[in-house]
Amino acid sequence: MITASQVKELRDKTGAGMMDCKKALEETNGELNKAIDWLREKGIAKAAKKADRIAAEGLTKAVVKGNHAVVIELNSETDFVAKNEQFLALLNNLATTLVDADVKSLEEALALVIDGKSIADHVAEATFTIGEKISLRRFEVLSKNDDEIFGSYIHMGGKISVIVKLKATENAEVGKDMAMQVASMNPGYISRKHMPVEFVDHERNIQKEIIKNDPAMSTKPENVLNGILEGRLSKVLQETSLVDQLFFKDQDIKVQKVLDAAKTEVLNFVRYQVGEGIEKREDNFAEEVMNQTFGK
Repeated sequence: MITASQVKELRDKTGAGMMDCKKALEETNGELNKAIDWLREKGIAKAAKKADRIAAEGLTKAVVKGNHAVVIELNSETDFVAKNEQFLALLNNLATTLVDADVKSLEEALALVIDGKSIADHVAEATFTIGEKISLRRFEVLSKNDDEIFGSYIHMGGKISVIVKLKATENAEVGKDMAMQVASMNPGYISRKHMPVEFVDHERNIQKEIIKNDPAMSTKPENVLNGILEGRLSKVLQETSLVDQLFFKDQDIKVQKVLDAAKTEVLNFVRYQVGEGIEKREDNFAEEVMNQTFGK
């Protein structure tokens, strides 16, 4: 009988998927080294060699289905692979699966089974077949009530994906407009009331330091400096507050006016941009070609 600890040990050594490790051990009567060879012979263990590469390219995707929506990010090492048919099929498969799934964590998502294989195994297979590290980096599922709506927008084929949840409105365009606003202007919060006190205090302290280090401010009275501080702070917070931003379709009005006209309000939004927050590796391309050519 194959134990969970045996499967874990083999997985740690090869980076192969859980189901593949279990099958390898069954095929080799539980002998670890033979199981490693079995995986190598099948080409499955090779995916582990790519585990330390940086996957900072790829695509995002937003899917709406009834009262549920999902935004996901699937990464690859190069932008070229993000156009690969197998990569695109995997992205679509994962998005349509996760929108219906009751999972909260990435670990739970990777354990979901599609066509007899876990998502983790599907990703590992894609890594081996395509020849680059493929990684399901993150996802977020949103739910709504019947008196609410979703707006969605996918920019540049998946470089940015957005889902916005709003109160129901007769204006059919406002959902997409808000999603496009979030995609283009990248607000951090719906409004100032949604901003944590720590965030506001942090921004205030930054502006204080800027004023403090400006020689031109040294002769101004304290009440004037306080006014300048609050003015600068307000401008910074406006830029990260969705409702206070200028509407991308009409720079003479703010987003709040658009929402008021549609008799609705934004309840939540999720914006994913490919690779944000990932420190990309800077490679010397000529050196990489030489290394691959001569095996160095």
